[in-house]
Formats: sequence, C-alpha cells, structure tokens
Amino acid sequence: MNITSCTRQEIEEGIENAQEEHHGASGEIRLLLAPEVINEGNFEQACNLYSRVDMSDYETVVVIEPQDQILEKKLSIASSGIFETPLGEVPANDRIRSEFCNANDYFFIHDEAFDRDSGLFQQLMFLQTLSDDFSVVSIQITDDNPATVEELAAVIEEVLASGNVLLVFCCELDREFYEEFQKIEKMVQNSNHSGLLNYLNSGASEIKGAASFIAGVLVAHSWKLDLTFLEQDEVRGSLLTAYAGRQDVAYV
Repeated sequence: MNITSCTRQEIEEGIENAQEEHHGASGEIRLLLAPEVINEGNFEQACNLYSRVDMSDYETVVVIEPQDQILEKKLSIASSGIFETPLGEVPANDRIRSEFCNANDYFFIHDEAFDRDSGLFQQLMFLQTLSDDFSVVSIQITDDNPATVEELAAVIEEVLASGNVLLVFCCELDREFYEEFQKIEKMVQNSNHSGLLNYLNSGASEIKGAASFIAGVLVAHSWKLDLTFLEQDEVRGSLLTAYAGRQDVAYV
C-alpha cells in the first residue's frame, strides 16, 4: 500500500485527526521535508506534517526529490503540462520552470529522470486533499555532488524568495539510524553547512535523498526559517520529517 491507493476521505480523516493534536494549520510554513514514499508505515506522520499546511497561502508547490540514476542533466525538471493522480489533475507552472532554467546551467526541462513512481505523486495526494487550486513544478536531483546541491539551493533562494510557493524536499532516514540523526540535527542547529556538505560527499550517509535534505536546510537557513523536526517519539516514519516556518523573512 502507498498513498496513491487511498481515497480522499481517508486522507482527510488522517489530516483531521492530526490537526486535533496540534490545533490546525499554520500560515507561516514555507518548506517541508517529507518522505518520498508515503505508505502504511509513515501515513500518520505524513498526515501530521501536511495537516500543518494552509494551502490558501500558496499558488505553486515545488517538489524536489532524489533520483538514483546519475545522468548528464544534473537537475531535471519534468516537462509535462499536467500531473494526474487518482484525485485529479494539477497543472504545471511553466513560468517557474522557465525561470529555473534561465537562472542556471544546471537546470534542464528533461524527462529522463521522471516517471510515474516519482515521489511527486505521493505529495500531490495530500496537496490535492487540501486544495484544488494550485500549480506544481517537479525537480529531480540526479547528481549528489555538493556543488550541485549548493547551486540548487542558490537558485531556489533567488527564484522563489518573493513567491507564494511551498517547497517540498523529499528525504528519509530510518529510525534505526537515530545516532546519525542526532549528529545531523546538531549540524543543522549549529548551521554547520560545510559539515553537512562534507558528510554528503563522504558517501557515509544513510539518508535517502541526502542532497535534497541538505538543499532544504540551506534554503531554510538563507530565508531565516525555523526548521522543526516532528516529535521523535512517534513510532513510525522518517526521522527527518520536518517543516520550516517564517522567522523574519524579507521579501523583495
């Protein structure tokens, strides 16, 4: 089972149950760290995460996810004009896609890294339950080189700083690696970005989607967002599931 087999009602009920625990959505969130695949093992945690989002604040959602293949196109953006799930269709934001490609040579509108198993469709099931009026951009990271991660974060910071956009970075860390999470959390808290990038470059990480995770951390820091990991006493789900809200972001 994964989220794409769920009904709208099942997702709505999961979100409503989660909202009862923390008193509803917040208009301050700009960035999520979410599991790439949502299934029975992390469904409640994903409901907790998405129940904090007020979709009336966003015109577009940009989903950034890892791709296991190493391809020539380091940051690939899906070309489709429409993305469809069992809950309906969501239009692509062609303007933002073009802005990414115009801003940096790392970005290409290219479908080699994109398929129906993409984590985008997992996230869309929650987003469509929350709103029927938004567009989406799908980015796949095909190169875990720290330089690629820094370029990705820098372009996001530049292109999306003033927009009504929600960012979803797909990444996961199994709960058996709690000691690793503690080290990562300390680097995040200390803004030790060089340490995180060296950690990525070492290849020692157990994170699935480490490049996506670190890009999210860099963007949150640049925008002065408070990155909050969900409570770690939850029985199931990724240790990295988190949201980042406004602190004192200056829009230009």
